[in-house]
Order: sequence, then C-alpha cells, then structure tokens
Amino acid sequence: MGCGSFNVTSFLPAAMRAAVLIQRWYRQYVARTEMRRRYTWHIFQSIEYSGEQAQIKLYNFLGYLMDNFTPSCNERNLISHIFRENEVCRDAEWERYFCYQNIEVPEIYSGPHLTFPMTLEQAVGLVEAFRNKKQLHSRYVLQLLLETWKLLRMLPNISRISTCHSKEITICGETKEKQRFLIPVFNGMPSLEKAYVFNGDFVDRGRDSIEILLILFSFLLVYPSEVHLNRGNHEDHIVNLRYGFTKEVLMKYKMHGKRILKLLQKIFSWLPLATVIDQKVLVLHGGISDTTDLGLLTRLDRHNVSSRRAPSRSGRDRGGPTASTTARCRTSTSASRTTWRSWRPAGDSWSSALRSAPPTKTICARPLTPSRATRSKTSGNLPALVLSWLQVLDLLWSDPMPQEGCVPNEVRGGGCYWGPDVTEDFLNRHNLQLIIRSHECKQEGYEFCHNRKVLTLFSASNYYDVGSNRGAYVKLGPDLVPYMVQYQASSMTRELTVRQSVGRTERSALKVLREQLFAHKSDLICAFRKFDKDNTGRVSLNDWASVVESVMHLDLPWRMLRCQLVTCKTSDGMVDYQEWFHDPAELNPDGQTFLLLETLYRHRSTLETIFRIVDTDNSGFISLEDFRQTWKLLSVYLKMEITDEAISDLAITIDSNHDGSIDIDEFMEAFRLTDRKNQNTGKT
Repeated sequence: MGCGSFNVTSFLPAAMRAAVLIQRWYRQYVARTEMRRRYTWHIFQSIEYSGEQAQIKLYNFLGYLMDNFTPSCNERNLISHIFRENEVCRDAEWERYFCYQNIEVPEIYSGPHLTFPMTLEQAVGLVEAFRNKKQLHSRYVLQLLLETWKLLRMLPNISRISTCHSKEITICGETKEKQRFLIPVFNGMPSLEKAYVFNGDFVDRGRDSIEILLILFSFLLVYPSEVHLNRGNHEDHIVNLRYGFTKEVLMKYKMHGKRILKLLQKIFSWLPLATVIDQKVLVLHGGISDTTDLGLLTRLDRHNVSSRRAPSRSGRDRGGPTASTTARCRTSTSASRTTWRSWRPAGDSWSSALRSAPPTKTICARPLTPSRATRSKTSGNLPALVLSWLQVLDLLWSDPMPQEGCVPNEVRGGGCYWGPDVTEDFLNRHNLQLIIRSHECKQEGYEFCHNRKVLTLFSASNYYDVGSNRGAYVKLGPDLVPYMVQYQASSMTRELTVRQSVGRTERSALKVLREQLFAHKSDLICAFRKFDKDNTGRVSLNDWASVVESVMHLDLPWRMLRCQLVTCKTSDGMVDYQEWFHDPAELNPDGQTFLLLETLYRHRSTLETIFRIVDTDNSGFISLEDFRQTWKLLSVYLKMEITDEAISDLAITIDSNHDGSIDIDEFMEAFRLTDRKNQNTGKT
C-alpha cells in the first residue's frame, strides 16, 4: 500500500459521510463553546480575586498605620475608629445599643409587624413581605437583632446536629444574591423534621442582603435547633465597606442605619464557626490547613476573633491586619502563614515614615508556609489570641487544590491552599468522612474534589451575570449520602439556548475586562513602548500578550482573547497599540491631571472603602479636609508623589456646589457614568 493520505469518508455512503461531517462539526462546536465558557469564567474569577487582593493590601496598609503611629497622630486618628469595633463593652451597654422602645411605628406603615417570641407565621409573612418589596421597620429590625444576639451568645463555636432528629438536613452555600434564592430552598420551610445549615456569606454583592439576613435570623429564632448559621469571610465590617452591604443598609435605613450596622458587627462576631453533622460531616465556609484543630476552635472566644484583623500586642483584637510588634508579620499575599518581627520608624512623620516602608509589599523576610511541626514548635511563643486568629483565618479563607501540601493562598491574599493529603490527615485525626465548604463559585453550583471527600457548594446562581452559573444545595439523610439539587433563579436563563447563554456571559466578562484595561491605559502604553524601539506604534502578538499580562497580572489566555479585545491588527500580524489605546497626551494636555484621574478610576473601589472609613457618622458626606487626608492615605498606599496643591485643586473641582463637603455617592457615581460611557463607545 502507498504511504499517501487516506480519507475513509470517500468509501462511505453519502448518508454516512454526511453523518460523519455533522458529528465532526458538532464536536468542534462543543469544543469551541466549552473553550469560550472556560475563559469567560477565568476572566470573572481573576478579576474577582484581584479585587480581594486589593482589599487585603488595604487591610495591611491601615493596620500598618495603626502599628507604627502614636495615638496623637492626626492621620492615625482618621482611621482609628474602625479598629475599635470589638472594644470590650458590658452586656448592659450593648443592650442600650439595641434599644428600640423609643422608636415609634407610624400608622401609615404597611410593612410586616413582629412580636416576640416569633412564630412560624410571622417568619413566613416576612418572606412574603420582602418578596412584595416591602421594608421592615427599623424598630422591628433592632428588636429582631437583639433577640438574635441573645440566642447566638448561647451557641457553641461548632454546632453539632444529628439526622436522628430530622429526616433530612439541607446545606446551603453562599447566598449573596437576591432574596429569591431563598424561595426555592424554602419551598419546604424549616420544621422539626427539616433542618437547614446556611454556610456563611449572607451579605454583600447584592441589593437584598439585609432582607436575606433578616429572613435567616427570623427562622433561627423560630427553630433554633433546626436552623444553623455559619460565619463566612464576608461577615466582616471592612469587607462590607468595600462590597456594598454597608451602603445598602445606610440607604434603606437612613435614620437608624448606623446603629443597625454597629449591632450587625457584634452579631457577626457571635456566629458559629462550623457545623458537624452526625459527627462525620464537617460544614465550614472556607476550608482547613495543615494545622486546623477542631479542639482549639471549640475552645476559643469566637466573638473576640476577626477573620482578617490580626491581634495586637496586648492580646486584644485591635483590628489591624498587619504584624504587631510581638506577633507574626505578613505579606499582602500571604496573610496567615509567615513569621513575625517588629519594626518601628523613628518619629511619626507621615510622609517619610510611610514612604520608607513597603505597606503593599512584604513587611517580612520569610513569606514561607511553616509546616505543622514547625508551627507546633513555635506556637508556645505566640499569644493565645494569635493562635485563635490563625485558626479562624484558615477556616474562612482557604481553598482546596489538587496538588498535595499546604501553601499560602496568594490568589485571595489570605488563608491557604490545601491538598488531598491534608484532607486525608484531617479527616483521620477527627474521625470524619466529608468536608462541605463554600467560598468558591462553581459553574454547576457544586464540585467534588480530593477523592470526593471535599464538596464545594455555591447556592447563588447567576453570580457573575445572568446565566454564568447554577446554584446548588445538598440534602443529607441518615446515610449521609449527598443528594445534590441544582437550580437557576432567573426564568430568562432557562429560556436561553446554550449558545445564547454562553454568548451573553462572554460579552459581560469582556465588558468587565475592557474596563480593567481602560483603567491601566497609561501603564500599558508605557510598557508597549519599551518593546517598540522604533516608535512605530506596533508590537508583535507575543509582545502584546506578554505586556498585558505583566501589567494586569490576571493570568488570562491573552493570545486567545486577542480577537475579542483587539480589532486593529495589521496585515503582517502586528498589533497597532496606538490605535487600540489613544495616547493620553492627546486626550488631555495636562498629563499629571490625567494620570491622577486615571489612578482614581483604577482604584475607585479602594477609594470608596477609605471614604466610608473616614465618614465616621455614615452621613455620606466628608469635609474637604477629610478628602485631602483620604487622598493622602491613597497616595501613600499607592506610593504616588502628588502635591498638596493638586489634591486641593481636585477637592475644589469635585465640590461642585461649593458647600465645603463632598457627597461620596455623587463622587463615585462619576466613575459609574464613565463606565457606562466606555461601554457605549465600545472602546477600551
């Protein structure tokens, strides 16, 4: 026989050849669709985790200020109030915060009325009222929070429940979506025979977080032995400042919102850390590490331990996320697994001391993960509260990985990645058979790993966009075999074909990515010019992909995304970056002003977080002087040299009505209008 090419289809009947061609086309179509689905998902997750890294860096920076400046320093006083949220107060003092008797409910109020102790009918009525867009009066909110606080203080750190008392137990993952998520779950309302475990992250990234929280608290009060709430990493005051829950509460409860937020901080600190079912299944929010010890977690004072704030020298939780003078120092990407040392600048000079330090980089020389044996040896040198904090940090922030071992979670900036060997060792030590955790969005709503001994459960469908993912929850009976239930909250998604759903999600992901690229325009152009020695305005595709990744740090398949992002490719395969990005000098003759505004746009989430911190009375307004101090914080955090004159000019420009104060919402709305403008023009 010859060695030439051989086409088997030429010997097949016409119908068979057509079937083979259709099958080949269909396989290629499915492969392309799956490829688009995967890189779309990768875009969403990379940008989400990059935001979490920025949040952790801000934590480290603010904590660094608290560690290295005296209480008399003006700049320190600007942010010190956020670290006093866990100050020791007598129960009687807290009950005064909860006081609701002096709040009257007007006759025109048409929302639900609550009496205590709550009944099942009232809890169901609350669900129906929220479904009909009614709001619970602040008097009842405060009363509900008071009763919840009293109950939570009586609960152990780790709840232990049994299927012997309930025919089935339903475990729900993250609920940070609209309240309609609770409707399919509560088709069978909690009862003496139907227990529920909600696995943290009840708030943020949604418009109905407070309603979800109030519904969960209501059913907790009605069925305290059948409804169980675990703490998540978003049950945290500073995280709420960045991701929307604080703003939501203040918008809905303008008069008493500040009190409600204060009380919620306290309630969050009393939420149990985990749940054990039949002494065999552990339900927790994030995960474990090679040093997780359920015995220690059972004994610690959970209300004194925050998920992101390292304990101070005195042993109290002062809220700072960086190293204290006797505790472990940390990096912006490895918050829980580094060594500790002390550092203190000479004097309290705002500019010189801060600019000499690396608050957004490493403040410690050894960002390595200590082994279980090493941490056991050094644990005697660490305060008890530090050890407790490390346990909680790993519990709320960690993620599983396919490789063996336990390494710092550099993607999120907190907790660790743990492998199947760590899972096996942990389960054997504690005589368990399964870990159910949340903390990660999964496209199908759930995912097994580590030989099906770890189940990730995510219950909020359409998390990134309509059609981006399903939600799921799991039911456990006496046999402890997981029965998965998937759902899609939006009827629109159910009506879309696979192609339409993938296309819609892909467009949304690319829109978000273009916004990120726009925010780094100057850095990208500067990096392109290093490869463009002859100033032709063009670079090769390889150089283009390399530059974009070096600036964005998103670990995306840029060569694959080039067709969606770059339309100005030349005939010789080069990328015309000048056409892709207009030169900033052409856009604005004042280069420094443009760079200042671009920096504000890029770090708008961090800026809004700092604004909310500075706005101590939660009024939504800050003075011009506070704005100047805020920008000083941000400029030092970003290591930018911005003159006081430039900051003052910017403050005066933003104060459009010249009343001496800046409306935070109006200021941030300018960035959202810019986002919409860029989306409409279709340019990056």
